[in-house]
Amino acid sequence: PREQPGAAFISIQAFPALLDLPQDVEVGAVSCGSRHTAVVTRGGELYTWGWGKYGQLGHGDSASSDRPRRVEHLAAEGLRAQEVVCGPWNTYVCILEQ
Repeated sequence: PREQPGAAFISIQAFPALLDLPQDVEVGAVSCGSRHTAVVTRGGELYTWGWGKYGQLGHGDSASSDRPRRVEHLAAEGLRAQEVVCGPWNTYVCILEQ
């Protein structure tokens, strides 16, 4: 199937690559799915990126992104990510109320 016009190109890398996160972010946990990645910070924020066709990035849409984006819904609801596990097409996040 063809991707929609203007869809983000997601590169698949078989080797480690440097990644830009906000300067004050300290990574606590990382998990990789088949085409997406998630990071939980020590402060309880969740950042995701990669292929988002099934909404597995948690941004409320099915957009893909090559850059880490913070999952704003958690902060808006006063929730703190504690653990993340990515499956092939899904993402599980263990959260705590703040």
